[in-house]
This record gives sequence, C-alpha cells and structure tokens, in this order.
Amino acid sequence: MSHRVIITAGASGIGLATARRFLASGAQVAVCDVNADAVRQAQEQHPELYGEAFDISSEEAVEHFVRNVRDAFGGIDTLVNNAGIAGACADIEDIPTEHWVRSFDVNVHGAFYFMRALVPVMKAQGGGAIINISTGSVFTLPVGRADYVASKWAIEGLTRAAAKELGPEGIRVNAIRPGFVNSARMKGILTAKAEVEGTTLEALEKTFLDFISMRTKVEPEEIGDMAVFLASDAARHVTGQLLSVDGNIEWEA
Repeated sequence: MSHRVIITAGASGIGLATARRFLASGAQVAVCDVNADAVRQAQEQHPELYGEAFDISSEEAVEHFVRNVRDAFGGIDTLVNNAGIAGACADIEDIPTEHWVRSFDVNVHGAFYFMRALVPVMKAQGGGAIINISTGSVFTLPVGRADYVASKWAIEGLTRAAAKELGPEGIRVNAIRPGFVNSARMKGILTAKAEVEGTTLEALEKTFLDFISMRTKVEPEEIGDMAVFLASDAARHVTGQLLSVDGNIEWEA
C-alpha cells in the first residue's frame, strides 16, 4: 500500500512542489486549493493527483474533502498543512479587522479543522504524520506583519501541543519554517513591502539575502523534501519539532 497524503494549498508554489516530491516517492496525493484554475492545471500536469477547490476556512468543506479522500485512498497517512496568506503588511494600528480575522481563519483555523478531521482517521490506523508549514518570520519578527506572525506563532503552539497529546497514538506532529523562498508568493510580499518602504524589489531582495548566512534563496522543492522526510519512517521518532529550511536567517530588515 502506498503512502496517502493530503496537502492544503497544493496546486501552486510550495504546495505543488511538495505534491510533486510525494508523487515522486510513490505516494497517493490529494490537494485542495482555493483557486479552482490552479487545481485544474495541477491535475492536467499530474493526472494522478486527486484535487478539489474550496476555502479551508469552511469546517464543512474540510470535513467533506477529508471524507472524499479517505474513501478514495482507503485512509490518510500524512497531512501537510501548507495553506496560508501573507496578512495585511501594515502597522498594528492600520491592520483592518477583516485582514486580522482572515489571517487566523486561513492560517490557524483551517489547519485546525484539517487536524481535527484527520486525527480520528490516523488513530484508527495506528499512527500518522502531521506537518504544519510555519515561517522563519516567527524568529525574525518583521515589522508590519503582526497578523501573519501571530497566526504562525499559533500554528507552532498547536504543533507542540498536538505532538504531546498525540504522541501516545503514534501520530507525529512537526512544523517546517521556510525562509526566503524563491516563489511568486514571496515576490509578491516583497513587492508590497518595497512599495511601502519606497525602494525597489531588487534592493530589498539584496538586503534580505545579506541577513541569510548562506546568502541564497530556498527553492520550494526543498520544503517538499523536508516534508517527505518528516512523513517517512526515517523520521519515526521526530515529533514536536520546529525545523527551519532557510540557509540560517540571522535577522530580517
């Protein structure tokens, strides 16, 4: 029986790169994404992918998807909670309430809904792996990203608490902290930040790299490689950990 995996926001960026790494390992992979066009394109590229489009902030949609995947695959071994949004990119006093709420609806509540739906499945199977995608920003604490950072701190707290609670059930829970990822999403975040600061994207990227020990960006596939490792038997005693894939971020401008 092959490994059975769910990846949220799995139709583009880190999510799709991770899906490809799992597919290459021989796993059965199901992805969901809020972007229906992206799901369709991902399935055109990889016909073996199971995919659905919906907003993970909906409890009912999450539960429906999990049931469908469980029925299609005969079970689910690994969850990669990858879905997340960047937040408002504003000073605290300027963050609109709807941006704050949306950051937690997607980044925290959606991940929790998936975990809540999948834990009974994993318990019945005798174990499983949950991999939450956090961020290096929980360490660097960039100014103007309070809603995003706060939501990712919540994800890391959920990771550690779940690892302790679910360890006796054979369910391992870890989080990955990506750094400066070479992706369209990161480019969009930096473009917005550059506009706010009155600088260029190129200048801002150089400043970011100056604060990374290896002076390089991280490729999305590297996050996928770490996820595949954490889901594998090679990581059978790795749980409750917050693992950075970032070239060692020293600080953030």
